[in-house]
Parts: sequence; structure tokens; C-alpha cells
Amino acid sequence: MTVGIIGLGLIGGSMAVDLKRRGFAGTVLGVEADPVNAEAAAKMKLADEIVGYEECVDRSDIIVVAVPVGTAVRMVCDILDRFRDTEAKDKTVIDVCSTKEQIITATHYHPCRGQFVSTHPMAGTEYSGPWAAMPNLFDGRACIFANVEESSPKARKTIEDMYDVLNMRPIYMNASSHDLHTAYVSHISHVTSFALALTVLDKEKDEKHIFDLASGGFSSTVRLAKSNADMWVPILMQNHDNVLHVIDTYIEKMKLFRDAIADFDEDRVRGLINDANRIKKIIR
Repeated sequence: MTVGIIGLGLIGGSMAVDLKRRGFAGTVLGVEADPVNAEAAAKMKLADEIVGYEECVDRSDIIVVAVPVGTAVRMVCDILDRFRDTEAKDKTVIDVCSTKEQIITATHYHPCRGQFVSTHPMAGTEYSGPWAAMPNLFDGRACIFANVEESSPKARKTIEDMYDVLNMRPIYMNASSHDLHTAYVSHISHVTSFALALTVLDKEKDEKHIFDLASGGFSSTVRLAKSNADMWVPILMQNHDNVLHVIDTYIEKMKLFRDAIADFDEDRVRGLINDANRIKKIIR
């Protein structure tokens, strides 16, 4: 099996490491548009070869598109066009994006749609680039498969086997449900982290004090603010409606806390905190 990975950052690079190390891929081909990232990926041996985009598509059995979502939509469509032009019926392409509706809509009527499997491995850190790649990143995590009924049984089985090698749990849902749920469990977390970072930086001009006073709680809450803008701007734009709805709900909850604190109402504050503590039943 030759696996081509376009984008050797956190997700793509980590996949490259484990798919080769665990024997799923005999050869891993990597594509990196940024010369600095390409050089780093080559030195770190994330892939067996760093090649061009077209060579990767031509030589690979599975092509993993691990680039920002705005680029991924165009790229997956282009790869499916190449499948049609070359009659590459045994090849499969996947994306690993955290928004799904746009890419599912863009590929829906493509004659090679069956060779595309849309996935979202729910794993990651706040870091990006080849330097962020690590082994075992995906172990025990969930992987979302979106609209699998549009993929051929063979393509679906191939990619299910691939994620099984990565020790991921498959979850199946449609694209709109995926985007709604990720707005609540992922996208809002990043927006609030960005906003908190801006709030603290605006108020606390002396960065030394931030460093000296930052505790574990602050660091864990704001760590997502270190996430890459090139990745997150297209995510928030593509999931615009869901993200706005969640932000509005979040602002309402913040106002409940603000009003209770402003009124010195200890019972209301305690009640809000106790209500929030119910999250312990879901997240341990």
C-alpha cells in the first residue's frame, strides 16, 4: 500500500508516522507546498519521499488531503477529476477536515464520488507544522465518517481499516450533524480561547506578569489561542451559521454570570456553577 499525504503538519505528519510504523503503508509519499516545511519533513523522515502533488496522486493508492478546509474542497474535487481522467478506479482519496457540509456538497454529483471518503479524526493539539507531528496521536480517539453511504463499499472498508490501524473509534453521521456538533465541542472552544487571550493581553500589558501569574488553569484554558490562523479562519467561515449560533448561546450564559455577580447574588452564582458541574457526567 502506498499512502500519499498532502500536508505533513500535525494531522498529516502524525498519520504518516503511525501508518508506516504500524505496517499499513509500505511507502509514504509526502507533499508540502511550503519549502521550509518540506525541508523539515524530509529531515524528520515523516515520509519516505517528498514529491510533487501530481506525482503523489499518480503513485498513491490512498491520498490523504490534510490541508486547510478552504483548500481541501478544491483539492479533493481536482483529485477526483484526475481519477476520472486516468481511470484510476482502485484509488481512494480522503479529507481530514473539521467541517463537512461544503466538501460533501462540492463532491456530491462527481462521477468518482464513490472513491472519496470524508473523515474527521478527532485528535490534535494547538501546534502546527511538521514539528508538531507525533506518534500515537490518534490512539483511542474518535474518527467521524461523514455521509459514508456516498462512498463505495470498497473505499469505505479500506479507510475503516486504515483508521483501525491508528486505533481510532469510528462514528458515522451526516455532514450537517457533524458541523453542528463540532461547533459545540470544538469550534467554540477555540473562539473563546482566542477571545480570552485577547482580553488578557489587552488588560495586562506587561507580558512578564502574565507569565509569572499564569497557573495551570489559565494555561489549559487559553492554550488553544496558540492555534494557527490559516487553519481556523476557513473553518469558522465554512461553519459560519453553527458557530454564530453557539457564540450567541455562549454570550447568553456569560450574561447570566455577569448579572449574578453584579447583583452580589451568591445563590445564583452557586446555582450556575452547580449546573455547569453536570459536565462531569460526560467528561471525566
